[in-house]
Amino acid sequence: MKKYLLSVLAGFLILANINCTKEKPDSGIPECVQEKIKQLENEGVRNPPASIWQYDYKGQLVYFVPSFCCDFYSLLYDSNCNLICAPDGGLTGKGDGKCKDFFTESKNGKLIWQDSRK
Repeated sequence: MKKYLLSVLAGFLILANINCTKEKPDSGIPECVQEKIKQLENEGVRNPPASIWQYDYKGQLVYFVPSFCCDFYSLLYDSNCNLICAPDGGLTGKGDGKCKDFFTESKNGKLIWQDSRK
């Protein structure tokens, strides 16, 4: 009976340890976007929290990084982290004007990362 209890306890500890390991970013996220996540994690905590969103836009997956302040541009990158445009932000709040249709034409928005630090 003692061996049985020790086996159950060992199994429980192994399962508990597996569930406590920190998850790695989704391998479906491009490496350059994972690098952007690391850069944001190395910066100070923002309010609102830093985040990265994935969208379908004009036939490609794109990555939207909202600005932490309305006077700065939010940035839109392709899957190779080439800057496409700034859909919003800046002094006018309307971005750089290069993708005025982003918010009406983008689809399937999905939050892929948000800073959980407080």
